[in-house]
Amino acid sequence: MTVEKIKLAQGAGGELMDQLIKNKILKYLVEDESAEVSLSMLDDAAVIDDIVFSTDSHTVQPIIFPGGDVGSLAVSGTINDVAVMGAKPIALSAGFIVEEGLSVETFEKIVKSMSKCAKDAGVPIITGDTKVVEKGAVQEFMINTSGIGKRTSLLDTNIEVVKRYRVFKKRWLLDSNLAKGDKIILSGNIGEHGIALLSFREGYGFETTIKSDVAPVNALMEKALSVGGVVSAKDPTRGGLANTINEFSEKSNIGVVLKEESIPIPDGVRSACDMLGIDPLEIGNEGKVVLGVVEDKADEVLAAIKQHPLGKNVAIIGEITDKIKGVVLETTVGGKRNLHKPLGDPVPRIC
Repeated sequence: MTVEKIKLAQGAGGELMDQLIKNKILKYLVEDESAEVSLSMLDDAAVIDDIVFSTDSHTVQPIIFPGGDVGSLAVSGTINDVAVMGAKPIALSAGFIVEEGLSVETFEKIVKSMSKCAKDAGVPIITGDTKVVEKGAVQEFMINTSGIGKRTSLLDTNIEVVKRYRVFKKRWLLDSNLAKGDKIILSGNIGEHGIALLSFREGYGFETTIKSDVAPVNALMEKALSVGGVVSAKDPTRGGLANTINEFSEKSNIGVVLKEESIPIPDGVRSACDMLGIDPLEIGNEGKVVLGVVEDKADEVLAAIKQHPLGKNVAIIGEITDKIKGVVLETTVGGKRNLHKPLGDPVPRIC
């Protein structure tokens, strides 16, 4: 009898991870659906009693990389999961699992990095836990962070703006909120985090010019919400932009057309992907956000995001349509291709 075993790709985002979660996790854990945004909805965070709650575990290798480390990644990733729901992140927890033998200097450097990232974002770490385990039990240093956020008047006014242009009954920025005519906005360059990690880890030699984009996006989200008209938001982490857009399409049950020429991909990332045979649209990012915005407010939201340091390369990259199913990419050479959800992230252990 063959024993089914968990594969690395099942934890890397994309189709295989979706299947694992839906077939092996949700059927046991989804018992109480009283939450306004529940576990079964598979958004970036849950909502209960107007409290937004998210948790994430970080196993990145190496634990220090060009542009960041596992500490800044953990803080940013959880802040971002709360912020893209439309909430204001207000507090974090941090759980450390440390392998025996890790240098105290490295440990302290990462904790200091967490502290700086949290302070810069204005979201304090207020509780936590530390465990040290035998050598070989984990990979050096793993961090779990959880975050909570609260509803603010900024989200309410944003939704009031949406209602001026179309029927809208949701109270949060969900993957399922998109409708015909909405525009897709990407806050900046894609592919930098995954390529920076891969380059540094494998020694390909282009790590000096490509750094991770890891950063909290809560202030950028506030810029967008202050204009109004935002209906959906998501940070394109594991599985990259391709996975994010397919989740939008599936949950909203509507088609998406992306324009390849409008997607900001740095030359270094494009060259690295060409050399390695990797699609940059499938590479994870850690400091970007993808927004669905009503058509009439898209240009204003774009202009507002451009005022933030993380948004200098912001672009409108596509639109929502009912003329197709799934996601279609209009290529730079004038063709069209279906853009599917990747099976897994082509660059493992990046978060």
